[in-house]
Amino acid sequence: MKKMFGNIAVVGATGAVGSIVLELLESRQFPCRTIKFLASKRSAGKRILFRGEEHVVAELCPDAFKDVEIVIASTPDEVSLEFTPWAVEQGAVVIDESGAHRMMEHVPLIVPEVNPEAIDHHRGIIASPNCSTTQMAVAMKPIHDAVGIQRVVVSTYQAPSGAGLNGDRELLEGSRAFLDQTKYEYQTFTHPIAFNLIPQIGSEKEAGYTSEEMKMVHETRKIFGDESIQICPTCVRVPVVNCHSESMLVETRNPLSVKAARNLFEEFKGITLLDDLASGSYPMPISCDKEDDVYVGRLRKDISSKNGIAFWCVSDNLRKGAATNAVQIAELLMQRKATCGA
Repeated sequence: MKKMFGNIAVVGATGAVGSIVLELLESRQFPCRTIKFLASKRSAGKRILFRGEEHVVAELCPDAFKDVEIVIASTPDEVSLEFTPWAVEQGAVVIDESGAHRMMEHVPLIVPEVNPEAIDHHRGIIASPNCSTTQMAVAMKPIHDAVGIQRVVVSTYQAPSGAGLNGDRELLEGSRAFLDQTKYEYQTFTHPIAFNLIPQIGSEKEAGYTSEEMKMVHETRKIFGDESIQICPTCVRVPVVNCHSESMLVETRNPLSVKAARNLFEEFKGITLLDDLASGSYPMPISCDKEDDVYVGRLRKDISSKNGIAFWCVSDNLRKGAATNAVQIAELLMQRKATCGA
């Protein structure tokens, strides 16, 4: 019999990621006795159906976390910074999907397939990485463990859903306007996303890189506990409805054949290998949508460097890149609790 948690809370339950968190908690039969749903004052009072019962969304406030054991939160950074101390003071463990705590030294940054051991060092807050970092880290893990990684050159092709519900809306409405040859005013994106590529995600940071690109650098090094890994990222917003894609060139410390790399991917839990160029079998956003794995394909030897392996990976950024990873962290906490007999 599964060991049960007492109360859990989902913050941001009415948002795009929060709704997937609820779906996953239900479909994966997460063991909890009670659950409460919290959101901003604007969304408080809404009704949510969970496990056949209707629940009223409560307002996010300090008293909302009384007797709560685990919090899964999908909120903007500023909201997270405000409510997280309330929850921790009440004794809850917060799994935070925002970027507010990721690079704080005392906060573990967790991808359960990659660094589960880091969860034992939390002080009440556990951070989930940026969506583009998460799928890259999963794809790197089996290679890193086998032969070490020296350098990664990665280009991302990121869906507008990564910018929230407004990103999706602007893609669809902007595409319709483009086809109808009518004017459309974009608010979320600084340039048209319909029938276009935008080679900037986030604000400008050091050396001409953007904030999204530097997240991939700093977060990946923290997850692997290896500051020596060199990463050159380019992040691009593309007009696909959902799922982020990444073209990766991984330079390893020791030689790795394509055959050996294929075996590593095939055996790694959390990765699905689709790699048959002759038959047109490889990961694509349209086929990886609503899936929880990271999909890898187009696996080949780098012809420009001695120890290079090139491949393509795709992941649903709202699931493994956000909601699924957070729920997996909660499951990891559950396993640790059962092991410790707490």
